[in-house]
Amino acid sequence: MGTFSIWHWLIVLFVLIVLNVPAYWVFRRAGWSGWWFLLLSIPLVGIVILYVFAFGKWPAEAGSEARGVGGRI
Repeated sequence: MGTFSIWHWLIVLFVLIVLNVPAYWVFRRAGWSGWWFLLLSIPLVGIVILYVFAFGKWPAEAGSEARGVGGRI
């Protein structure tokens, strides 16, 4: 059967679902494409994406600033 059983893959799938479903909705609410969540599953690329997301300009935020609503604290 090898070193990885079916339970290993079920746990990996469960963790990916638990982490990526909320990430999808966070990206969508920030005004980005929800498909960015796929990059979070790639080692090291996910860390870069988090930094780009955290410190980059959010499209949803830019729209609210243009309307004079909200803004950064």
